[in-house]
Amino acid sequence: MSWRITGLPQERFAHLFGLSDDALAAHGVVRVNAASKPGYPCRVTLEDAEAGESLLLLNYEHLPEETPYRSRHAIFVREGAEATAEFADEVPEQLATRLLSVRAFDGRHMMTDADVIEGVELARLIDRFFADPAVAYLHVHNARRGCFAARVDRATLSEAAAS
Repeated sequence: MSWRITGLPQERFAHLFGLSDDALAAHGVVRVNAASKPGYPCRVTLEDAEAGESLLLLNYEHLPEETPYRSRHAIFVREGAEATAEFADEVPEQLATRLLSVRAFDGRHMMTDADVIEGVELARLIDRFFADPAVAYLHVHNARRGCFAARVDRATLSEAAAS
C-alpha cells in the first residue's frame, strides 16, 4: 500500500508572511520565535524550526467539512516557508519523534478508527488503517497538545507507479 504525508499548502499562509505584529493580530495570529529545537513544528515544511527562527501561531481549520468531526486548532507555520512538504511512503522525522494521535476518516468525513502511538510506529499504523477500503484519509495530531500535524492520503495509481 502506497501513501503520502503532506504538509499544509504554503499558499494558505503566504499573505501573512512579513506582516507587522499589529496586522497579524487583526488576523488572530501571533508571531513567535522558536525557543529550542524540537518544539516548534512547522505544518507546511513538516520540520521543527531552529532555535530563534520566526513562526506564526494561528488557528487553522483542518477538517472544514460539515460533519460532527469538523475541527480547528492552533498550529505553527514557519514565517517564509517556501514549499509544502510531501513524503511518499516515508515518515518525516518531525512525526517520528512525537507521541501521535491518528484518526481515520471515510469519504463522508466520518471517523472510522483512531489510535495513539509513538511516531516510530506511524508507518505500520498507516498501513493498518488503509487496509480498510472504507478509509479515505488520515489526520495525524500531536497527542500531547492536540495540534493537527499532517494529512495522510492513499497514493494514486500514477503516484505509486512513479515511486
